[in-house]
Amino acid sequence: MISYDHALPPDRCWSLTTLLADRLPASPLFRWIVLLSACALASFLLQWLHIPAGALIGPMAVSVVFGVTVGGLKLPRVLFKSGQGVIGLLIAQAMTLTVLSTIAESWPAMMLATVVTLVLSTVVGILLVRYGGLPGTTAAWGTTPGAAAAMVAMAEQANADPRIVATMQYVRVICVIMAGALVSHFLGISESDHTTAHGMTWDINGLLSLVVALALIAAGISICDRLLPAGALLGPMLLGTVVQVSGFIDIQLPLPLLEAAYACIGIYVGLRFDRQTVRSVMHAFKWMLMASMMLIGFCALSALMLVPMMHSDFLTLYLATSPGGLDSMTIIALDTHADVAIVAALQALRLFTVVLIGPSMARFIARFAREPSPCSH
Repeated sequence: MISYDHALPPDRCWSLTTLLADRLPASPLFRWIVLLSACALASFLLQWLHIPAGALIGPMAVSVVFGVTVGGLKLPRVLFKSGQGVIGLLIAQAMTLTVLSTIAESWPAMMLATVVTLVLSTVVGILLVRYGGLPGTTAAWGTTPGAAAAMVAMAEQANADPRIVATMQYVRVICVIMAGALVSHFLGISESDHTTAHGMTWDINGLLSLVVALALIAAGISICDRLLPAGALLGPMLLGTVVQVSGFIDIQLPLPLLEAAYACIGIYVGLRFDRQTVRSVMHAFKWMLMASMMLIGFCALSALMLVPMMHSDFLTLYLATSPGGLDSMTIIALDTHADVAIVAALQALRLFTVVLIGPSMARFIARFAREPSPCSH
């Protein structure tokens, strides 16, 4: 019998997954080969079908299934942060003086959109702690719409259960990504062309641009990772924006690098789900799913109301207000030709706001929890 760090005693519910885990060789290298091959195949198929963010969704879906049925693997966090850094620099490519001036002119509407999203998430959090059978503080952090990794870290500092918070955050991330892809598809915006990536040239200027891009990613992560929430993403984005606006060099990123970044983010999120985590929250999983879908629906309605105020299209504002995270929403925005700058600006504004008021929000939501709590672990 092969044992794992998070293995559970076999029973009826997990007999199939235990069997699958036991049948695969224990070698981590072999399991990584199986996982990466399946991720590459899923990514290729979804992109071939013109599914928005297929290079993210495919690896993420495969990794969720792999983590729950087989397990035993964890993507190094440095790769996840590197993937975020690439996406941050990709956002910087869209930041021009014209775009920045447009964002500056729209700041009242952006603040309103941020407040609306936070109010809606508070309402959903109150309903979840009241009727979902989860501990108050834990459920409060789980429903807070910020960068998932940052929210998990802050929740742990507040003595909430990080496993449940992580599951709630990443369940919502997956729901938002899937819903965003579906919305984009039904709106008829399903053709993906990474214009900036295809514009990569392999002459001396292109190679110099790539070297500068990699240096910006490394510098942004090393400087901002410990200073800012989601600093691995925001650091390269801020440094890249300065370079892009200054006209010092035209930042170019090759398509294989982008797809590797998408895959790192998807695999990291997917492998957060394992048998132990899923089993520990199984009793409340339906409430987590319902809360995620409810918040997505509310945010979609708020986006619809913001269309005339911000003079933008519905898809852009839907992605900007969706509680899915800056990195994943940017990937979908790029694949669907939405306004990347507005999406990034609104998501970043909400992230900083949540970091500032998150603890107060969590304490407020926790007041509505029923006592005694049905779930204490």
